[in-house]
Amino acid sequence: MIRHLTPADYKTMPWANGKGVTVEMLKLEENGQLLWRLSRASVVENGDFSLFPGIERNLTVITGPGFDLVGDGLHLPAKPLIPVAFAGDTPIRAEAVTTPSDDFNVMSARKLPRPDVAVITGTAQLPGRDTVAIFALQTGEINGTVVGRYDLVLTDEPVSLVGQMIAVRLFR
Repeated sequence: MIRHLTPADYKTMPWANGKGVTVEMLKLEENGQLLWRLSRASVVENGDFSLFPGIERNLTVITGPGFDLVGDGLHLPAKPLIPVAFAGDTPIRAEAVTTPSDDFNVMSARKLPRPDVAVITGTAQLPGRDTVAIFALQTGEINGTVVGRYDLVLTDEPVSLVGQMIAVRLFR
């Protein structure tokens, strides 16, 4: 199974804290509970992140210089193309925002295995035994098919990648 989504398929929604918007690319729920969600957002100023009890988060800055994630006893640099994991129910703030940065977000229910998030630049082969979401950071190719910037491909088949992409192993 290969499912190819483009930005025309995504949904824009306000942040839970009302301070910005999220571009939701894909979400899976079970009995009204979030299992996982892939999204993109812009951090344009210092401020609190929304709380998501029972959710694990992973954020990767995809444009801009990045910022710091700061909370009680917590300081995580969110730098370009380096995935950062943190608990969604921990109060955390974006600090040291000097210019806007866009980020790619993975949210998953704590009861699930944590997704593996990797930035791939160049070429790569991914096996087909797991469900993988591939987010194109620029125009590239997946199994010889051109994908555009910010396209999302969901697959459980082996894939060959060319370009700069974020691969998220969702299920094992």
